Amino acid sequence: MGNDCYYCVIMTDNSEIKGAAAELLAAFDYNISSWKDEESQIVKHTIYFTSDEEGRAGLEFLKQESSKWKEFGIDLSDFQYTIIQKEDWAESWKLHFKTMVLSPRLVIKPSWEKYTPLPGQQVIILDPGMSFGTGQHATTKSCLLAIDEFTCEARAQGRTLSFLDAGSGSGILSIAAVKLGCSPVRAFDIDPDTIQIARENARTNGIRDEELDLQTSSLEDYDNKDFLFDLIAANILSSALISGRRKLLSMVKPGGKLILAGILATEYEQVKDSFEELGCKEIKSVQEKEWRGGSFLVPGKN
Repeated sequence: MGNDCYYCVIMTDNSEIKGAAAELLAAFDYNISSWKDEESQIVKHTIYFTSDEEGRAGLEFLKQESSKWKEFGIDLSDFQYTIIQKEDWAESWKLHFKTMVLSPRLVIKPSWEKYTPLPGQQVIILDPGMSFGTGQHATTKSCLLAIDEFTCEARAQGRTLSFLDAGSGSGILSIAAVKLGCSPVRAFDIDPDTIQIARENARTNGIRDEELDLQTSSLEDYDNKDFLFDLIAANILSSALISGRRKLLSMVKPGGKLILAGILATEYEQVKDSFEELGCKEIKSVQEKEWRGGSFLVPGKN
């Protein structure tokens, strides 16, 4: 491969002191680039070497020394080694987006990665972009897993769930719902540009326009045309969930389910209490890092 390649060591930065790790690595005269996913807040550093020998030696050095740096508040982990063509360097950020197998039924992958699904496994093609929802963020993942669980339960009972995505962002939850067999599937977001992105993402995934109704609307103004849904996912701010809880409940069938996310762990109990005051019952909650989400049973027949 020779001089046509860069030999790269990639690592995740978990340091509490932001920027400290990059400064330390730069002090070793490494050729370094840093990347941050604004959605998940994950920080990655990539160090570029000009030979395989240097790259592998650098990998071993960094893995060994990283344990010593923790006492200074620098926490590096998940070391990976990869080789890229120099001509592809400008797109090296793609190294940070990998296929995610969320369950035996659901996979998310960027368009440039290859993946052969298992029988019955649905693959969502989604590239990072301007709109919230790539599956990287804890709140998005928790919603996807809940949708997967509830649709699986319904399928086992011979039922098909109707689904509403409140605050659709990239459209990832709605796309997953369609692929997992929900019908009808509807979604809305307050940002018209986001709705256009969601439509493009749906088409990329082979979803016809008539299979996914997308509208620009706020939660309070959304007109469900008196249709009640089996399942609603709302991945929005805690304050919006609390202020809009009566509206959300008015759109769910008795005995239906709500998936609530976008909630800081410190705010979850307040959100939970506000929905339980209206008769909802928490089914389960999931916490990852500082985020916590929950699934709730709506009053009515089970």
